[in-house]
Amino acid sequence: MKFYYNSIKLFAVSMLVASNLSCSSDDDNSGPNSVIPSAPSTYVFERGGESTVNYDGQITRLMQADELYSALNDASSTEAALDLMFGGDGSASAGFANEDLNGTSKLIRSKTSALANSATNRPIFDGWITDFSDNVVPNFTGIASDGTAGAITTGTSTYQVNAQGQELDQLFFKSLIGAFTLDQIINNYITPSQLDSGTRRDENTAGTLEEGDPYTTMEHKWDEGFGYLYGQVADVTLNFGLPAEGEATGNLLMKYFQKVENTFEPGIAERVYNAFIAGRHAITIADYDARDAAATTIKTELSKVIGYYAIYYLNDYLAKSGEGNVAKAHHSLSEAYGFMFSLQFTNNGGDAPYMDNALVSYALSTYFDNFHQQQDVYINSAGDGMIDQIKTAFDGTLILE
Repeated sequence: MKFYYNSIKLFAVSMLVASNLSCSSDDDNSGPNSVIPSAPSTYVFERGGESTVNYDGQITRLMQADELYSALNDASSTEAALDLMFGGDGSASAGFANEDLNGTSKLIRSKTSALANSATNRPIFDGWITDFSDNVVPNFTGIASDGTAGAITTGTSTYQVNAQGQELDQLFFKSLIGAFTLDQIINNYITPSQLDSGTRRDENTAGTLEEGDPYTTMEHKWDEGFGYLYGQVADVTLNFGLPAEGEATGNLLMKYFQKVENTFEPGIAERVYNAFIAGRHAITIADYDARDAAATTIKTELSKVIGYYAIYYLNDYLAKSGEGNVAKAHHSLSEAYGFMFSLQFTNNGGDAPYMDNALVSYALSTYFDNFHQQQDVYINSAGDGMIDQIKTAFDGTLILE
């Protein structure tokens, strides 16, 4: 075993969670008597000149999600093919055109709603795949109506919907933003239940590295949480980890996190990025209070993405419907539905969602079950409509006009 740090508790660094980190050196520490390193200014951590950051599994799953998204827009997709990409062949990932994504233990379905309500939520995703292949695909060019799947066209806009007027790729992927990427970050990888599991805290304090790797298990788990947000960014040392202009963002959390930075709340990207750095550095120097303080910042800030875009798409539905653009109205309401589904995976910093599974499930099944018959009052009624309920749940933390 290798040891790089003293086992004694190190001094507090809670100030690291502030957004204006000024330190620039990495976490390299070559022995138990070495000087405590300062936090880096970017998400670069090394030991003995070797990077200690690894989130390859997250990159794989995000790339798998991109292929699955394309398949959920393809009239040639079969249920069997979609099921393979979502859940694998029973032993490994399968069904992807990119062979590098096949034959791995990395599966999207196994990480979807993995922590709570999986018995009820995962079948919903499975059901959307079945509905798409059995009902939408055979009627891809047909005309949709209440009770009949097909295409809705207004002007130059055409969207394929199910019998309830729902665009299934949007329901699936906007729901996956919460149930997959957000949930894994804020309710799994950066929580004490994962980071401190078993003997991980003692091993991390002692500087015990995973066999054959340059990092402790706790460091690696934190990195995996980081990877679910930043895994498809080419250079995470630039622009507070946001993709460069013109760079692809994927179809999940990063896409909308960047939109929040650019549209609703400039500065959120810096706060989240610096909190990830602060938490990772706190792990390296065994300051677990500072680690958890950084995690709280990440939980509440990333949860805002869901709140902002649930409200945004509900308002966009009202606007498009009011303009008589039926196709785009159904498209926007489908996106809103997915973000509302995702609300149950948010975290208010106290490890409770801003809106829980029972409330979300009731609202969606009762008031958003048939888009052809959608009543605006359930969306915009003062105090009782979904928009106001979301605003209330987030307790004024969303910056809205």
